[in-house]
Amino acid sequence: MEEKKYETDCKANKKNCISGVMCEVKNCVYHDENNACYAGRISVGPREADSSAGTACATFKPKHY
Repeated sequence: MEEKKYETDCKANKKNCISGVMCEVKNCVYHDENNACYAGRISVGPREADSSAGTACATFKPKHY
């Protein structure tokens, strides 16, 4: 089954990827088997967070199996 591509997906064109971003969320379309993130851009929020525990990846998109 071919995985659906999203506009920020950079698996096909890795030169546009942000290197060094690790992700353990295995059910995200941007996650790869090496725990790397293949989103072309990343958005983290919310604005009013005051610790890392209060943040979330707004770029997350669930995989459809």
